[in-house]
Amino acid sequence: MNTSPPVLQVDELRVAIGQREILRGATLSVRPGSVAVVMGANGSGKSTLGLALAGHPRYRIEGGSAQLAGADLLAMNAEQRARAGLFLSFQAPPDIPGVKNNLFIRTALNAVREARGEAPLDAFDFLGQARAAAKQIGLPDTMLGRPVNDGFSGGERKRNELLQLALLAPKVAILDEIDSGMDVDGVRAIVGLISALRRKGTAFVVVSHYLQMIESLEPDAVLRLGEGRIAETGGLELAREIARTGFARAPQAAGAAA
Repeated sequence: MNTSPPVLQVDELRVAIGQREILRGATLSVRPGSVAVVMGANGSGKSTLGLALAGHPRYRIEGGSAQLAGADLLAMNAEQRARAGLFLSFQAPPDIPGVKNNLFIRTALNAVREARGEAPLDAFDFLGQARAAAKQIGLPDTMLGRPVNDGFSGGERKRNELLQLALLAPKVAILDEIDSGMDVDGVRAIVGLISALRRKGTAFVVVSHYLQMIESLEPDAVLRLGEGRIAETGGLELAREIARTGFARAPQAAGAAA
């Protein structure tokens, strides 16, 4: 059993967009090297949770708290959160025309290395590491010299998110439907990378409804997000039950699993 203190602790988090409150008291705790899978119906707030924790300016914190490795996450701006070790993969990664992928990722990596007190990587050393990581996740290294996600397929965009994850090796990674648009080999790459980083202490919050991948991840917890809060907590059996019955579940079944 993992008895380490939580690396990510979220308590009663309330988040609004405009006049609409999306999260109404979400609480979760993730320890180093662990995986928490978050499931929920469309519009339940799964992406809101990740974007709010990452510091997206559109998402307004109305209450609650969040700590990353004991530090007040909500007191940091988005750049500080990334440097402190929080990583978010986008459900729909944007393209950045005119900015080369290798320069973008090396700049981000060196900012994180500086925050850790480590020396920056020069272009030669970075390229060696990036090519090795790209090979492991099935991303052609020619993509490194192209503009960020410009002309990339959906699967290539998701693999590019994995490349950033592999090189940044964050304390906590929030992966928002990283499996969408991925083929079988891509899903295997996801599972393999998460397993490798878990052994190094990275904690994961994985938003997914793909049962086969969830089972392969062997998560420590499965959480159902509903009505703006964590409505149920369980293990793989909860994920399997949701896959069988969907989210319109009997109140007594939800109560039994909580």
